[in-house]
Amino acid sequence: MAGPGGAARARFAVVGGGIAGVTCAEQLAAEFPSEDIFLMTASPVIKAVTNFKQVSKTLEEFDVEEQPSSLLEKRYPNIRVIQSGVKQLKSDEHKIYTEDGKEYIYEKLCLCAGAKPKLIVEGNPYVLGIRDTDSAQAFQKNLAQAERIVVVGNGGIALELVYEIQGCEVIWAIKDKAIGNTFFDAGAAEFLLPKLTAESRETPIECKRTKYTLEGNEEKGRPRGASDKLGSALGPDWHEGLHLKGTKEFSHKVHIEVLCEVKKIHLQQEFIQLQQTSLTFPKGEKNVEADEVLWPVYVELTNGKIYGCNFIVSATGVVPNVEPFLDGNNFAVGEDGGLKVDKHMHTSLPDVYAAGDICTAAWEPSPVWHQMRLWTQARQMGWYAAKCMAADALGEPIDMDFSFELFAHITKFFNYKVVVLGKYNAQGLGSDHELMLRCTKGHEYVKVVMQNGRMMGAVLIGETDLEETFENLILNQMDLSAYGEDLLNPDIDIEDYFD
Repeated sequence: MAGPGGAARARFAVVGGGIAGVTCAEQLAAEFPSEDIFLMTASPVIKAVTNFKQVSKTLEEFDVEEQPSSLLEKRYPNIRVIQSGVKQLKSDEHKIYTEDGKEYIYEKLCLCAGAKPKLIVEGNPYVLGIRDTDSAQAFQKNLAQAERIVVVGNGGIALELVYEIQGCEVIWAIKDKAIGNTFFDAGAAEFLLPKLTAESRETPIECKRTKYTLEGNEEKGRPRGASDKLGSALGPDWHEGLHLKGTKEFSHKVHIEVLCEVKKIHLQQEFIQLQQTSLTFPKGEKNVEADEVLWPVYVELTNGKIYGCNFIVSATGVVPNVEPFLDGNNFAVGEDGGLKVDKHMHTSLPDVYAAGDICTAAWEPSPVWHQMRLWTQARQMGWYAAKCMAADALGEPIDMDFSFELFAHITKFFNYKVVVLGKYNAQGLGSDHELMLRCTKGHEYVKVVMQNGRMMGAVLIGETDLEETFENLILNQMDLSAYGEDLLNPDIDIEDYFD
């Protein structure tokens, strides 16, 4: 339908062809089969959720597939994909102007424009940004000619990347003391490290029960013969047992520079003028050999070291993609740069909703949920935003979706199944919590975060089969003090207690 001045109108418009936008548009299309749903996307392909499985109450697994947008229009004949970027939003007029010069009028709008990689520097051809596992796979192909790369960042993407890369030297610069800080603490990182080198299978050593508190790091009831490394794995001094710098823990191709960031990037010419020394790939503890090779680009780290490489991978997280929408609109924006949404995914502007990476959850969250820019949350938010838009359009009330009760994410790292639940890294719990740990080297790693006898979070690596039990224990906040250390005793079938 054309409106005044030839502008097309729709009751609902969605911006963004990623998981949040596509999920939102599909849900709206299903609820309003006789209404046109506009989906605006700058890219010819959309990201669709396939092979969706609800694993438990809050855990879900799915694949993400790039598909031509025509497939989406086939599945939902009332979705109209408009292939053009958004130039401007005039929220007071309920109008969207696209890059190709057209205008669209909406009644309700959901912004799902995602986020873009937070690059260490903009516009440098030797710096590649990676923001999801898709781009990580594409990146593999660019690797063919590289002899050495520098990876900056310490989230899931950096971790996956370093694990995948073969036949190329990798200098990995992280600002923390341990790898994979977004998903793991030091103990889990240490459990995973051997996988970077693993050729031989070690015999599993079981460390039955270990309990840490963060005050003074007293260890309670540690079974004799448990590895001493684990004793200090998670207190303030955990890193002392780890030779993160050495080549012992790692394959000969990965070297980690911890506690540092990128200070400056020099192109070859600039580096020559600097008259500084760059380093070869470290071969041992005391290695500080000068590099004779000339590299296309050089990375100067805040710890004073300079390394040459073929290119730099910036895997340092994302920035919400809010640019095209801010101009002339008075959005409330969160500290992380996202559009603030309330518990009905509504932004601060009338009839404008947002979901996925572009938004910042500004409601008072459940004590065991937090926002993280992940595909699972993009899907949940997109679905729930559509439900909220529908309820609003029909004047019906709506309850907060159950997926926001408990943070739950399932993924794979180094070929291990990884489940993280609740405040799995004790996020925001202050110091009055304790950690319990069970770990069998090369087989499984189980960590729970306890506070006042209640389970607040968990990390499960390997085939532990504990996710549903722990999900229930976190959700129902049962007092578990009575079980003490036995909570993680492998000889006791914990599920029998809590079914």
